[in-house]
Amino acid sequence: MARIQTIEDRRLEEARTRQRHWKRWGPYLSERQWGTVREDYSADGTAWEYFPHDHARSRAYRWGEDGIGGISDRHQMLCFGLAMWNGRDGILKERLFGLPGNEGNHGEDVKEQYFYLDSTPTHSYMRMLYKYPQAAFPYVQLAEENRRRGKNAPEFELLDTGVFAENRYFDVFVEYAKADVEDIIIRISAVNRGPQSAELQLLPSLWFRNTWSWGRDSRRPLAQVAPSVPGSLCAELQHWQYGKRWLLCAGQPELLFTENETNFVRLFGGENRSYVKDAFHAYLIQGDKSAVNPQQTGTKMAALYRWELAPGETATLKLRLADKDPLGAMDESSRPVGTINARGHAERSEGVPGTNDFGAGFDELFARRQREADEFYASRVPKELSDDAKQVMRQSFAGMMWCKQFYHYDVHTWLEGDPSGPPPPKERWLGRNHDWTHLYNDDVISMPDKWEYPWYASWDLAFHTIPIALIDPDFAKEQLILLLREWYMHPNGQLPAYEWAFGDVNPPVHAWAAFRIYKIERRLRGVADRGFLEKVFHKLLLNFTWWVNRKDPEGMNIFQGGFLGLDNIGVFDRSAPLPTGGNLEQSDGTSWMGMYCLNMLAIALELAKEDPAYEDVASKFFEHFVHIAHAMNDMGTDGRSLWDEEDGFYYDVLHLPNGEEHFLKIRSMVGLIPLFAVETLEPEMVDRLPGFKRRMQWFIDNHPDMPEHIETTERSARGVRRLLSLVNRKQLKRVLARMLDEAEFLSDFGVRALSRYHKDHPYEVYVNGSVSRVEYEPAESTTGLFGGNSNWRGPIWFPVNYLLIESLQKFHHYYGGDFKVECPARSGHQADLWQVAAEISRRLIRIFLRGKDGRRPAAGGAEIFNSDPHWKDLILFYEYFHGDNGAGIGASHQTGWTGLVAKLIEQSGE
Repeated sequence: MARIQTIEDRRLEEARTRQRHWKRWGPYLSERQWGTVREDYSADGTAWEYFPHDHARSRAYRWGEDGIGGISDRHQMLCFGLAMWNGRDGILKERLFGLPGNEGNHGEDVKEQYFYLDSTPTHSYMRMLYKYPQAAFPYVQLAEENRRRGKNAPEFELLDTGVFAENRYFDVFVEYAKADVEDIIIRISAVNRGPQSAELQLLPSLWFRNTWSWGRDSRRPLAQVAPSVPGSLCAELQHWQYGKRWLLCAGQPELLFTENETNFVRLFGGENRSYVKDAFHAYLIQGDKSAVNPQQTGTKMAALYRWELAPGETATLKLRLADKDPLGAMDESSRPVGTINARGHAERSEGVPGTNDFGAGFDELFARRQREADEFYASRVPKELSDDAKQVMRQSFAGMMWCKQFYHYDVHTWLEGDPSGPPPPKERWLGRNHDWTHLYNDDVISMPDKWEYPWYASWDLAFHTIPIALIDPDFAKEQLILLLREWYMHPNGQLPAYEWAFGDVNPPVHAWAAFRIYKIERRLRGVADRGFLEKVFHKLLLNFTWWVNRKDPEGMNIFQGGFLGLDNIGVFDRSAPLPTGGNLEQSDGTSWMGMYCLNMLAIALELAKEDPAYEDVASKFFEHFVHIAHAMNDMGTDGRSLWDEEDGFYYDVLHLPNGEEHFLKIRSMVGLIPLFAVETLEPEMVDRLPGFKRRMQWFIDNHPDMPEHIETTERSARGVRRLLSLVNRKQLKRVLARMLDEAEFLSDFGVRALSRYHKDHPYEVYVNGSVSRVEYEPAESTTGLFGGNSNWRGPIWFPVNYLLIESLQKFHHYYGGDFKVECPARSGHQADLWQVAAEISRRLIRIFLRGKDGRRPAAGGAEIFNSDPHWKDLILFYEYFHGDNGAGIGASHQTGWTGLVAKLIEQSGE
């Protein structure tokens, strides 16, 4: 690597070269497995109703596991998480609670307070915080109040219930440090923040994912009590894939054992075949001592610690999950190190405490891993930043790392059903995902949000990889390659969108992400991974062909695409047949394809530096782009441009069955996305590739009607620089006049997804006696379109803002400082496009930074986040942000694409 190597960098290199599997264990446990498509075996695809939260504690999952602050191996055979009880709750707190999509007034929403505080890329050190109320958890109040509220009211959150009043809660910190690849030490600390003594029972739990109940593999793992070192208790774990492991629990907790099996008596009125999944709930809360196995064996176990904590008192428990036989790895004066009871492992490394050391050696290892994490992030986070900005970057990276999840879904097996169960309804073979039977997912994947969206979304994932590449380029590359593998990508070339509808269409941003990762890694490591770029390029050729064949039905280089990730941005559901009949020519669909062409062109030119065969492919993408640019701006006598000269903006065009055509005059992100399709061709690049240069010049000479969107300049000292863009110079000025107008798109916190103009001028269409309306809604959506938990009618979204910033930088690279616009519009202040990009960056970053008034805009009106010392440094990375005040909205842990703020801070400062 080009930079100075830290200890964590060395771990990453060992993982990359497969010398040591530092990433085998990580935060791969989901935060919600119930209510997912994978667990839904209903006839009509009602996932929320088929497997509700009330079933989760009692019903074995088929495809994955969930928990609080948990970890697992990368195939989720063995899971560790934290359960807790405050003596008042009616449910043992083993998993996060939230409302399903059919109960929340704005779709699904987690109703908890938890925070990802730190994690290295190899998970050598990890830390998170869960805030556990001392009062009974208000399950019923949260459900009833949100059900009572309508779409025009805000969501009713846990903070609104008053359970945190007078600080009557516990701060529960969960920390992990890897002593070695297969040796994980665990520290859980609970602090009573309240004014009175309070009861707390913690149950660090370990269980096996149920792989044995489905009639496909009867091999059953085993957990059982085992001899331990002095001062601790121990459970021995045996699994057919990993061999033996041991969980050591310092102190004298009560060890409880049961089976990870469904409670048929409670759920279905049937008979139980064994001890059941919810045994610890029954044992603690219902006082049923017979619920746990007195033989102390099973497939699920917990160590029960009981406390009565005084105000301000902290209780700390220490555990260790290792492949070392605890009796053979103690520190004794006669034998400084012990042996390891697992094949392929050497003796205990220097500096690793003995299995009987839960004191100074244990604490020193944690301190060392924390120092190593600090050293690693000091090498990634710019030193000149304020402490506040550094903290934002650090917590955003922590969120990116904690949102990794093991994701398992075999669509054919899911449709077919399991031998041990009743056959699923036949309707499923014609229902959700029935045409994706090739899809087999069994990987660790970066999730948008492990509670609200515990499934990958293809375009989200592409954006995730950009900030991830700053700290772990290998994982970023692996994520993009995964979606292009034959067991993900459809045989026809389509990429899977997300589990609710793999066949939906997300914007084609993977070529863009791949090239960005390629350049980020080259800068960080001083090495360009051309093999990665070539592998991605070849697979994307299939996807590009799918787009051309399926989304340009008339062969006019004008594309459809459906909702394209922008959910409710249109006046109609763009993924459904139009109520008017006819079809919709989409400005964003066509623009995304223009951008896709240019991304593929840039990659082809890069690869052609060493392999001339790519010159012909580059020529193909150059010509295809020019045809798209021409079609979008001038479709000729038989068509209509998507550019409205009167308004100076791009719109979708509605084609009616009677031949009429109408602009859908909604000023939205749809009309700004054409800015994304921009690229410069540097003279040294073109001169180096004579075949491409010759073909390009021939095309320009023989298509005199096309060159409006190919500009040339002699500004470069090396020769002629060319600009390829859907938007010409004059159009760019007009679009930016609207985008930079604070009465329209430009907010104090970035660029809105819908112009504020529509607050007083809603757009309406009358169809079949009813009216469809789009108006400015800066916060949550007031419609149920796409579940109602997403809103593109006014809020600020990081992914498209990031692409706008990058596009402005590219335009500046070509036009230079002479091209200036008013920023903000009508302010009289002239700025070049680099300065405009920097200004938008600063506005976005401002969402998270503490202002002069001490408040973070992202925290909204929650005063506790602005003034309470135990809350004010905790940062949530929301899905999107209020268009007027910057408050966080939607999924509260969507560090995924909102983690782009780390990249903005790195490149633009504060």
